[in-house]
Amino acid sequence: MTEMDAPLATPCNIQICEVTCDSFRIMWDMSPEDSARATHFFIDLSRKESRDPNRFKHRDVPTKLVAKAVPLPMAVRGHWFLSPRTEYCVAVQTAVRQPDGDYLVSEWSQVVEFCTGDYAMEHLQQLLDKATGSAVRLLKFSVFYRNQHPDYFDYVRRECGGLMRPALKDISGSHGSPINGKLQGVFFSCNTEFDTGLPPQDSPYGPLRFQIPAGHLLNPNISLYFADFYCMYTAYHYVVLVLAPVGSEGDNFCRTRLPMLDLASNPFLTYTAPQTPGEEPLYCHASDVILEVLFTEPVPLDQGVVEPIRGHHQLMSLTTANAKKDPSCKVCNISVGR
Repeated sequence: MTEMDAPLATPCNIQICEVTCDSFRIMWDMSPEDSARATHFFIDLSRKESRDPNRFKHRDVPTKLVAKAVPLPMAVRGHWFLSPRTEYCVAVQTAVRQPDGDYLVSEWSQVVEFCTGDYAMEHLQQLLDKATGSAVRLLKFSVFYRNQHPDYFDYVRRECGGLMRPALKDISGSHGSPINGKLQGVFFSCNTEFDTGLPPQDSPYGPLRFQIPAGHLLNPNISLYFADFYCMYTAYHYVVLVLAPVGSEGDNFCRTRLPMLDLASNPFLTYTAPQTPGEEPLYCHASDVILEVLFTEPVPLDQGVVEPIRGHHQLMSLTTANAKKDPSCKVCNISVGR
């Protein structure tokens, strides 16, 4: 048996590092002899939930990823096969390309599992840039509002001392948004109808509406963050914003993860301070997108009013609870995993 025909050792001690939303680095132990001989690495990468136990029965079948041998750790990146916050399984082979074009390959390594990360600030900035292009006009508004069913408000009064307490953000919208499943808050709307300047009378969330003066949630003591931009296979788009009192736990969470917006100058939600004594602040919202505003602190019911709406509240097709983002939309997707 010549040195070229000698078997390659099975890669061992597989390590994954520097994991992002669409990339990672992988390394393993190799003998100096194998390092000198290897011409290619084969990477078997698959989502954890869809792994095939019989993925490769033949040693000479190429894997999903074939790379020329490089010094380890090797970078693996690409939004076409890696998505944020997704569990993957990975195994490796080393290979020597022979003169006839065939490969001498090692046995598959042990399978290692890992999970990709959230969108980084650079990815959220890309989303923000796209959202800015969709938010053209600003309209005045005066109240934030939240629709729910009577049972919800009864529970708040009976069990929560009249406080609407923050709840964990669901997984709706972009899969990689850092707030999904991690940040707590109370969701509000502020969009108004173009012809009346008032909140719409329809809602998919319930027949009762809590309204609170805008100044209670949007003022100079509040930090404003951009969190997401998405659609649900529809022509209209949603922008998720976070309002967090300065110095609060929510503010500290968002500061290193989300782009901060200038309260007085941004395309989505603005606060303009009074210019003269006796003048009221001016509040404006983007009219070309639907805003979902997450306030990170409890909100007392006695700061506003709860009243029935006059329109329909059975529009369940419009609810965004755990809604999946349209991965094919060119308006709201960026060049990383969805």
